[in-house]
Amino acid sequence: MEVKIGVQQAQRELVVEVGESAEEIQQQVSDVLASGEGVIVLTDVKGRRVVVPGAKVAYVEIGTGVAGAVGFRS
Repeated sequence: MEVKIGVQQAQRELVVEVGESAEEIQQQVSDVLASGEGVIVLTDVKGRRVVVPGAKVAYVEIGTGVAGAVGFRS
């Protein structure tokens, strides 16, 4: 599952490939944003952790990645 996080005052978004379902990610993000404090912690498929302060999140896009898209299209 691919998760894109826009961070306030950052030019680029964070893109993380995670093993959790969309519902699990959405629940974690909703809990952090509803509390107004805390951090979103995501672990990617290689075991690396990404920590984003909830107060700095601009948007979160949860969707399937485009795995294996190679080549040209006519």
